[in-house]
Amino acid sequence: MRIAAIQMVSSHVVDDNLDQAADLIREAVQAGAELVVLPEYFCLLGQKDTDKLQIQEQYIESGYAETTDSQPIQRFLAGQAKKAGIWLVGGSLPLTIEGLDTGVQNTAPARAQVRNSTLVYSPDGRCAARYDKMHLFSFDNGRERYDESRCLQAGNAPTTFDLPSRDGHTWRVGLSICYDLRFPELFRSLGAELLLVPSSFTYTTGQAHWEVLMRARAIENLAYVLAPAQGGEHSNGRRTWGHSLGIDPWGQVLAERAQGPGVVTADITIDSLRAYRQQLPALKHRVL
Repeated sequence: MRIAAIQMVSSHVVDDNLDQAADLIREAVQAGAELVVLPEYFCLLGQKDTDKLQIQEQYIESGYAETTDSQPIQRFLAGQAKKAGIWLVGGSLPLTIEGLDTGVQNTAPARAQVRNSTLVYSPDGRCAARYDKMHLFSFDNGRERYDESRCLQAGNAPTTFDLPSRDGHTWRVGLSICYDLRFPELFRSLGAELLLVPSSFTYTTGQAHWEVLMRARAIENLAYVLAPAQGGEHSNGRRTWGHSLGIDPWGQVLAERAQGPGVVTADITIDSLRAYRQQLPALKHRVL
């Protein structure tokens, strides 16, 4: 199966970002990708953290036919998946969820009960899965400061979905978002064959930790990893690390793009994954 990670340099203008995403999705489809994954906050990197609250959408579970003008980002994702006949993963967007459990540990104000969510669309434009980011990023080195809990509520449920590919295998795909990468117990719990990590790593943390953490998650789970990223200088002055990656279960980098908008493709096979797991049956040797 050919998979594609979309690298973007999203701005503070939603329509411009959707146009950029559409062009890159088209490029990935032309390259033969069956699964296309967008980066975290593909739809907006605002001038300030709270800008995401201005574009939050009510989650629509079913898909394209049920979305309205009040859900333009979800409508875009569902329409792109259906038009191209692909599996499309919308890296993340701010969602309000009907019946949201506000008892989840969270420091965000009550007015900002928004989740940073990944939505998965099948080739018929239906929403096949939703994952709400469980670990909220916080960083302060005296020069840069981030605290997602000021605007977001953490999710509380690990999520996988099944992807029946054209090669005849149904892949178990595990979902995560960016900062989740630092919590290996989440990835181990997924039991997935392909791990998706749409991200918007800061340049500082990415330079230090991005590749080593991605390769570690692949190696310890003997799974493929696909990590689409934001990569470049954004209109809000922020600089993101980029280096979108495809990694095999042995931890080898299959494809990478350093900076700037573009598409990273990789071919994955279940035979290769099974061979690695047979050679080194570490998953069967787990004690804890």
